[in-house]
Amino acid sequence: MDILNEMINGMTKEQARFFKLYASRISKDGDRKDLRLFDYIRKSGSQYDENKIFTLLYGGQNKNAFYRLRNRLMLELNKSITIQHFDDDDVISIFHLLALEKFYFDRNQTRAARFFLKKAEAKAISLESYELLDIIYGEFIRLSHELVMINPELYIEKRKQNQQQIMQVREIDDILAAVSYRLKVTQNFSSGENPVLSLLQKTADDFSQDKDLKKSSKLRFKMYHAVSQVLLQRRDYKALEEYLLTVYREFTREKLFNKSNHDTRLQMLTYLVNTLFKNSKHKLSLQYLDKLREAMNEHGKLLYDKYVFFYYNSLSNIYAGLDQNEKAIQVLEEFKDSDKIRLNPFYEIFVYLNLAVYSFDQKKYHQAIRHLNKLYQLESYKTTDLSLRFKISIAELIIRYELRDYDLLEYKIVQVKKDFREFLNTGEHQREKEFIRLIRLLTITENIHGDRELQAGYKAFKNLTSRENTEDGEVILYDKWLEEKFR
Repeated sequence: MDILNEMINGMTKEQARFFKLYASRISKDGDRKDLRLFDYIRKSGSQYDENKIFTLLYGGQNKNAFYRLRNRLMLELNKSITIQHFDDDDVISIFHLLALEKFYFDRNQTRAARFFLKKAEAKAISLESYELLDIIYGEFIRLSHELVMINPELYIEKRKQNQQQIMQVREIDDILAAVSYRLKVTQNFSSGENPVLSLLQKTADDFSQDKDLKKSSKLRFKMYHAVSQVLLQRRDYKALEEYLLTVYREFTREKLFNKSNHDTRLQMLTYLVNTLFKNSKHKLSLQYLDKLREAMNEHGKLLYDKYVFFYYNSLSNIYAGLDQNEKAIQVLEEFKDSDKIRLNPFYEIFVYLNLAVYSFDQKKYHQAIRHLNKLYQLESYKTTDLSLRFKISIAELIIRYELRDYDLLEYKIVQVKKDFREFLNTGEHQREKEFIRLIRLLTITENIHGDRELQAGYKAFKNLTSRENTEDGEVILYDKWLEEKFR
């Protein structure tokens, strides 16, 4: 998709309405080709036809004028978004203040330039943004040539002290690198007492002699990001649960969360919800999901749109985990019909996929296939990661088997082998290859327990890999489904 189309289709109703007002600030009359193009892109979505709108606007003539129109529309869109959101994020706000300082400095309005530079300094200090402070102090020293009220020696000293802070940030990075390495080489934390927190403290002690640094909120937030990613990669959900619960309670008690790190708070809550769900603590997971919903509404719903999918997806998963599949489906249907699903084309993929899985769990196999067929028709499915499409195709084989549609199932098996030949020929996907063979054998046997080839294949399949290491990548759990057939 073209970047302009992506920008317009990703806009909220409020952003689109603001742009219309902004674009009409000069003239509301005449043939506003830019607004006609904007409306067409927004309404057509993935069905956008450039030749069609080009013909409507220019009668099929002068393609250069059409491209200039698109460039002008993008320029105006960027201005509108900047005006509407320049103060939503503190870092972006600092860049805006620096832009104002430069504007007034270039016009020799030095007092105004100093005013905005002071505001930028105050914000950068509150954010502990030392890289930006280095730029700001450089601007103060430059401005001191024009304003006698600015003492350059003061800012030269500030810049020296700030350089020490930058060195401290590098020390933090060194600690994080050591933490990540030690976590990766340490054996599984899940058995017995969880030593994650003590390992972190020891690493910080080993690599820093600065007591204040070890208490720094900046270090603690960065350490959270590093540790959570390592434990996620290791799929050590028990250790991750204990770590997240401890850190979230500490950060909340010490009032470390604010607008500038709100994204981290929402991410932490999302990880907590999913980790608790993974550890089958569904009710506690639901409690933290309520905390996530409340936090999403804070700071004027600043990051609501970014996390709304994760909220609905987690809510449906929890209901399904509590064997309340009807509620899970109702949640997804509600999200599917909302305008929020347009925020990201891949949201639709996972909504329809989950609807298919929940319908399968209810043994509504025809309904499950209908959801998969809608999934296949999505424009975004064509560009979906090949490995995900591979897993979805195997899930369809399972559903087709349950429908007893053996002729179509035989055709689908041949199609999967053809479409994903490279996957099936690697050792990494030996499990899937064997599973597909078992499905085919199931379709032709009359006695599952008396078929020696089938029983031998099932035994070999169970020995390939453990369920704990594989179920995260399966749409419908192979082991669980086969156990029901061979029980």
